[in-house]
Amino acid sequence: MTNCAVILAGGQGKRMKAEMPKPMFRVLGEPMLEWVISACEKAGVDDICIVKGYKSEIIDEYIGNRYKTALQSQRLGTGHAVMQSVPFLEESQSENTLVLCGDAPFIDSETIKRSLDEHIKSGNAVTVISACLDNPCGYGRIVQSENGISAIVEQKDASEEQLKIREINSGCYWFDTKQLILALSKLECNNAANEYYLTDTISILISQGQRAWAYMTENSEVVLGANDRKGLLALNDIARKNVIEKHLENGVEFTCTDGVVIERDVEIGAGTHILQGTVLSKGTKIGKNCVIGPNCIFENAVIGDNTKLNYVQGYDCRIDDNVKIGPFVHIRPNSHIKDGVKIGDFVEIKNSVIGENTAVAHLTYVGDSDVGARVNFGCGCVTVNYDGINKNRTTIGDNCFIGCNTNLIAPVKLGKGAYTAAGTTVVKDVPDYALALDRGEFRLKDGYSLKKLGEKATREN
Repeated sequence: MTNCAVILAGGQGKRMKAEMPKPMFRVLGEPMLEWVISACEKAGVDDICIVKGYKSEIIDEYIGNRYKTALQSQRLGTGHAVMQSVPFLEESQSENTLVLCGDAPFIDSETIKRSLDEHIKSGNAVTVISACLDNPCGYGRIVQSENGISAIVEQKDASEEQLKIREINSGCYWFDTKQLILALSKLECNNAANEYYLTDTISILISQGQRAWAYMTENSEVVLGANDRKGLLALNDIARKNVIEKHLENGVEFTCTDGVVIERDVEIGAGTHILQGTVLSKGTKIGKNCVIGPNCIFENAVIGDNTKLNYVQGYDCRIDDNVKIGPFVHIRPNSHIKDGVKIGDFVEIKNSVIGENTAVAHLTYVGDSDVGARVNFGCGCVTVNYDGINKNRTTIGDNCFIGCNTNLIAPVKLGKGAYTAAGTTVVKDVPDYALALDRGEFRLKDGYSLKKLGEKATREN
């Protein structure tokens, strides 16, 4: 049995006060639309049509060729939006169609799968995904009868008795595709807003003797959306806490969660301690028994076991086991920090490999370099990788000692066990076990400051 999905993503969200479709606002770093898409995919529904409208080019740029789209050039209600997907539905020939809101990010794959099972087993023409809320104010109420749903009543139209109902419409539906297309053809806009309401398809199907039913999900968060920035912040808070709870269950330690933001695809091993102010995003993977933070930021980084990172920012990089870095260190893309490395304060590593048990103590820049094992960098060293036109690489062999304030002018190679004296500028290759020493001529000029400053040179205050 084949199934497809239609995701409604054409809303403007005027109260957001931004020139972009509302489903493109981000929750934990991802557009709300992406949350809905991924729930569909995890549920095995990957034949998807996205109905776009306001600023449709933003949706096009984000989606690319991943999914089909339909344009709602005039926003005339949810029913009208689904009407625009009819050519997709006819081409898809799927037996069942899932309709979702692109700005309700917390729909989950289990709810999608279980509601579909109920939809098929019961032979429903439409199955409304519902939820039970302690405070249902503002939501459409599901009015049940012995034969299933008899009506969905909006808050403003509900009677006193209906307002007591706690089962509400989530805005998510499974339809028999043929019945959906037929009901859409009969929709009218005879209402104060002159809009086509998708909920009217339910009364149409019921009037034709079709079965309408509700599947009540255990995940009451499926109904949540955001109409303004305050609501968007609330969604982010909920998502952030849910992700942290998942990691707590998996054995990750949080002493304090202030400022901790972890995107939902981040992996963290058991026994790792995440400290305050840490932000982990876009595919970051962290091993076991690490200490991350405070105030670390990692994006698409792979971090091994037993590593301690303090005030470190790392992007598109790899950091192996038993590494200690920080504070105030920047690991830039395409860098690989190998086992046992120690990196101290105010160091930047860019597009470089740092070999096992190497020490980069402080105030050093290593860019476009291949550094061997057990190398020691003194304070203030620089691999000078850019000549104004090209980036060039530096190669440093195992067991080298790089003296304080050394400049390595790339392209240059230091053999194994080579030393550079403090203050040396290295402009040519250094052979194995050699010392590079270049300090120029040292001169003294007696009485210089007395001649230059006169009495100021000896003034105490």
